[in-house]
Amino acid sequence: MTAHLEIRPLTARSVVLSTLLGVHPPRLPARYLVRVGDLFGIAEGTIRVALSRMVAAGDLVQADGTYGLTERLLERQARQDESRLPHTRPWDGTWEIAVITAERRPAADRAALRQAMAALRLAELREGTWLRPANLVRPRPDPVVRQCTFLRGRPEEDPAVLAASLWDLDAWTASARALLTALDDATTIAERFTLAAAALRHLLNDPILPPDLLPPDWPGLALRSHYERFETSFERLLTDHVLS
Repeated sequence: MTAHLEIRPLTARSVVLSTLLGVHPPRLPARYLVRVGDLFGIAEGTIRVALSRMVAAGDLVQADGTYGLTERLLERQARQDESRLPHTRPWDGTWEIAVITAERRPAADRAALRQAMAALRLAELREGTWLRPANLVRPRPDPVVRQCTFLRGRPEEDPAVLAASLWDLDAWTASARALLTALDDATTIAERFTLAAAALRHLLNDPILPPDLLPPDWPGLALRSHYERFETSFERLLTDHVLS
């Protein structure tokens, strides 16, 4: 089950990172992060070593004994927040189409564009052409604005068939349902924590399609609800045992 779901092991780094990604603003004193580690049986020294290594790696910034996320991870937190509560609008049947029009792009620009397209939940139809239903409201980052021209259009074929060819909806559904089952069966805080982190990563890959284009019984809403319940209980745990 864990291999199928790609559950990452519970480590000092994962505990620190998931905790900071889940709080707003994403900054906590070291003593609080040590207490979080204690909830999972991780020794204080192990947490402090992880904090030092994360600062050296550029994951965290430290000031006056307080640790916060760097810009790169702040962007990740924003993507996670959006995946939990996506900004959508009623769909009128049109698709947004991004065509790469920039020439002689260096490798760094190509990589930045591909990463930005994934964050925008656009799918690659063919090299240089990306698209999705125009039901999301979100800003376009600089790599996209510089390298692409955007158009609006409607497919001549069945849009549900097109969506199914662009995203592996069956595989996403299967993993989501496996996560829901595992979350229901989890009995310890460590199990719930690691599974909730996996659920949040899975939601980052949800294409957030209009309901008309989704298979029956799409589990996206159920997975979001499960994650929100976990977050509420974990926030209560932090308040009672860490931040008090």
